[in-house]
Amino acid sequence: MEYRVIIPAAGQGKRMQAGKNKQFILLDEKPVIVHTLSTFQQDQNCKEIVLVVSEKEKENFRMLVEEFQLSKVTQLVTGGSERQESVFNGLKALPQEGVVLVHDGARPFVTIDMITRVAKEAAAHDAAVLAVPIKDTLKRSDGSVIIETVDRSHLWAVQTPQAFRYTLLYEAYERAEQMNFTATDDASLVEALGRNVAIVVSDETNVKLTTPADLQFADVILEWKKGTT
Repeated sequence: MEYRVIIPAAGQGKRMQAGKNKQFILLDEKPVIVHTLSTFQQDQNCKEIVLVVSEKEKENFRMLVEEFQLSKVTQLVTGGSERQESVFNGLKALPQEGVVLVHDGARPFVTIDMITRVAKEAAAHDAAVLAVPIKDTLKRSDGSVIIETVDRSHLWAVQTPQAFRYTLLYEAYERAEQMNFTATDDASLVEALGRNVAIVVSDETNVKLTTPADLQFADVILEWKKGTT
């Protein structure tokens, strides 16, 4: 299933406490963003990558694209002040057709199998996300005291890539802009239109690198992957 992908990488990731954009942190001697982009570069179904970056870092990203021969990165689009604005900027840069994926630049362990499955589901049902079932016991509180234990049997932790028919995602972003509605992921904007979003089961190695502790987990994943190849 052919697709195009938007990868937002303009955020500074303050929770990482790295003193720089976390996309440039080295994992196994390569920047995080290079690991991410390389997977899409290797996927024969990926037609185009739009990388959304901050204006001040555009040249740094351009140099990485050239150094690692990431030829499917066709555009470096300037991001906005928030992720939602950045993704919409990337969406506007793409042809208005087919299936489009949105993937976090800081999820470097996504696999071609994950990508293929979520893209196929979006082609069949217009919208799909990768997700894993919640394992932990969840509690609701009033701030300091537990009010109830939440039934986790129908709860999922959502990941990226999230995949959509282009026309549906564009409609969702356009409506959100008109209504001044902000969400933490793309699927929420589609849900706000009253449309269904399918779940594609993923696994927990598709982690988003957000805090310093995540980098330790990333090292473990890298060593595990080396041992399985």
